[in-house]
Amino acid sequence: MTRPLSNDLRERVVAAVLGGESCRSAATRFGVAVSSVVKWSQRYRATGSVAPGRMGGHRKRVLEPHRAFIKERINQTPHLTLHGLKDELAAHGVNVSHNAVWMFLRREGLRFKKNTVRR
Repeated sequence: MTRPLSNDLRERVVAAVLGGESCRSAATRFGVAVSSVVKWSQRYRATGSVAPGRMGGHRKRVLEPHRAFIKERINQTPHLTLHGLKDELAAHGVNVSHNAVWMFLRREGLRFKKNTVRR
């Protein structure tokens, strides 16, 4: 993902629009997209600033509050599959993907080896 354009450019473009220039002509003059000029002008009207918002971030881990339940189920039923665990979580009102369950177990260091010799 690219980084945001400078605040200096944003301020000059918004100043031109506030000065009466159209968004299209300001975009052409400064060499930016019309949609950017429109969004920067909207941001300025809404917040009083043209600074970009935060980029990126981390997703909330949905299964963290259910850690005890998951560990208990794995200890009770070692032959439980990922899809089976996902279905049990869904029965408790936690709808997650197969991958979310896998990533949680991987972070926790839990394994789903079916062969007891390999554990």
